[in-house]
Amino acid sequence: MSDAKIREDVCRFGRSLFERGLTPGSSGNISVKLDDGGWLVTPTNASLGFLDPARLSHLAPDGRLVSGDAPTKEVPLHTSLYQTRSGARAIVHLHSTHSVALSMLPEIDPRAALPPMTPYYLMKCGQTALLPYYRPGDPAVADAIRGLAGKYSSVLLANHGPVVSGDTLEAAVFAMEELEETAKLYLLLRGLNPRYLSPQQVAELTRVFGLTLPEHGHS
Repeated sequence: MSDAKIREDVCRFGRSLFERGLTPGSSGNISVKLDDGGWLVTPTNASLGFLDPARLSHLAPDGRLVSGDAPTKEVPLHTSLYQTRSGARAIVHLHSTHSVALSMLPEIDPRAALPPMTPYYLMKCGQTALLPYYRPGDPAVADAIRGLAGKYSSVLLANHGPVVSGDTLEAAVFAMEELEETAKLYLLLRGLNPRYLSPQQVAELTRVFGLTLPEHGHS
């Protein structure tokens, strides 16, 4: 895929996420890994709804800014995910309402932030880890991501927002949308004793769709 097409896709998906209220103001960031090991990432203080393809930050493999505006302060977050998820080619980080709300609840299991509520949640997101609170841009979040050892493609940052990686930008965006909708379902059903997928149903999904899930989680 050409550099120009990747830039257009980042802006197109960013605008879609913004216009649907999934990340307000200048919050959220998107990156896409390039064939040379570098990556394109949205600039700092940029609204995902009003991105300029020519001003996206182009980073070299060592993180040095090659061209474009100064990058998002969340570069350490993106870097650590690319380092630990070898198949990751794109990362989306949002401040979407329901996922942020989920990250603030006291009962959330940090190893499996959501129960197996729907097949598409497992198919798109796997399981979701919850990390403790770090201030935005804190380099320490990179160590926390590395501590997950690449087991999770979707992560919640406590009191902050979700981060999802994918093998394409489209896949990362779709998984992010699935995570947000599942968080919304959880909040709607909280306290109502809903039926979750059984271990047998989860095992069938894992077998049929070749899912790789961490060994721990909800039963």
